Amino acid sequence: MALNVKRLIYRTAQLRGLILLGLLFLTLILLGGMIWRNLQRLETVRAYISYSYRLQQVSLNMQQVLLKQLSGATGEVGLNKLKHIGGEVKNLTMANYYSDKETPEKLRQLHSLLVGLIKDQKQIQPVMLFPALNGMKGVLNAEINNDEQILTEVIQDTRTELGLAVGTLTAILLLGGWVLRRRILGPLGDLSQLLSRLAKGDFTPISTHRLHPLLLPVFTSYNEMVLRLRELEKENRLRAQSLEAEIRTAAQALLEQQRSLARAERLAAVGELAASIAHELRNPLAGILMSCSNLRKEISNPDQAQRLDLIGAELKRLTRLLNNLLDQAKHTPQPAVKLHIASVVQELLALTRYQIPAHLQLESKIPETLSCQLPEGNFRQALLNLVLNAAQAMGETPGKVQVDAYQKGETLYLRVSDEGPGFSQEMLDGGIRPFVSGSQRGTGLGLTMVQGFAQEVGGHVQIANKQPHGACVTLILPYQGELQHACHATNYRGRNTFRH
Repeated sequence: MALNVKRLIYRTAQLRGLILLGLLFLTLILLGGMIWRNLQRLETVRAYISYSYRLQQVSLNMQQVLLKQLSGATGEVGLNKLKHIGGEVKNLTMANYYSDKETPEKLRQLHSLLVGLIKDQKQIQPVMLFPALNGMKGVLNAEINNDEQILTEVIQDTRTELGLAVGTLTAILLLGGWVLRRRILGPLGDLSQLLSRLAKGDFTPISTHRLHPLLLPVFTSYNEMVLRLRELEKENRLRAQSLEAEIRTAAQALLEQQRSLARAERLAAVGELAASIAHELRNPLAGILMSCSNLRKEISNPDQAQRLDLIGAELKRLTRLLNNLLDQAKHTPQPAVKLHIASVVQELLALTRYQIPAHLQLESKIPETLSCQLPEGNFRQALLNLVLNAAQAMGETPGKVQVDAYQKGETLYLRVSDEGPGFSQEMLDGGIRPFVSGSQRGTGLGLTMVQGFAQEVGGHVQIANKQPHGACVTLILPYQGELQHACHATNYRGRNTFRH
């Protein structure tokens, strides 16, 4: 860029010098033209003077003839001399170098007078020559006066033209010096200062409104360079900020990983404790289940028998949960079976009805024959955690907990929504994390277990808030099964209906 600027400066100065030399050359040409014109005029004046000199010679010859006549010379000599003078006068009449336009006519009259004297007189008397001599004197005086006037005009014009040429040349030199200093040397000095500003990081472009056209490319290139440098500086600043942001993000990710490791250690400890508790609880639960079975055989009341069946089913589910805990501690995955989603949800909501307050309504809207390959125990536990969390979030406020499920493409969507206060913004931003709960009494492990189940089967969990209030948790799982058009809707306040 600096090399280009130097080339532009050199070319600008060179072009300016050529223009100045051109003006000087033009001035010299004009001055030479004026001198040539004046020489031509002087040549004309010289011809006029020569013509006047010939007139003067004729006048002198006439005077000599007159003197000879006065001195007593013979008439033949005077006549011959007059003939010769007449011939000279005739030649002067035919010449074109006279300055007075009346000269030819006067000379013709003088020639006629001389011819008359020669023709009529055999001897010239002196008194006869005075008219001719006076006529020639008048012609000579007129020519000399005109020649002097023309010569004076030529001298005045020459002086005027010379003064004008010298003044023009001086004006051109002064103007060239002023332009060179004001429009070239001054801006080039300013350009040097501007280049010094660039070294200090000042990338402000300059105005090119009043610059000389010869310097406009130089400062236009400077402005382009300044704008490009400004863009590069901005890019470097943004790159530095981006690097700082990446460093901060990496540091935050590292801290998050450290916190995740700490949570994993705590979860591992909780898992070991849960496994040990599950191992110790299986035997008492087996005894309780056997006692309930024996008691069921002894009771004939249908209502009591139904409740004992529910208790037995829950005891069996607890036993399966304890076995699952032990299997998880052994890292043994639970096998997937074909589940009828509507039936599983109905059974779970019927059982949960006795665990939540009466002012809460449980509803479901699930296609009747929707089925999917899922681990039954883990699916039931995840759904139970979601329903109980929704009921706990609503507290003493009357409302509805609704379970919906549907299939879309290769994905199963199961949604549990409530009409409580919803999730906090911190939880929505941070996602599901262990030991982080929106409830003061919660442990933060329920949603973590649901998320673990979803990830285990290749799915994930989405949490969101409803409008105007309420929370919504959606299980998004891989789907395998067939979907029929019948839709089963259940209201666990005493009504079962089918919707088509």
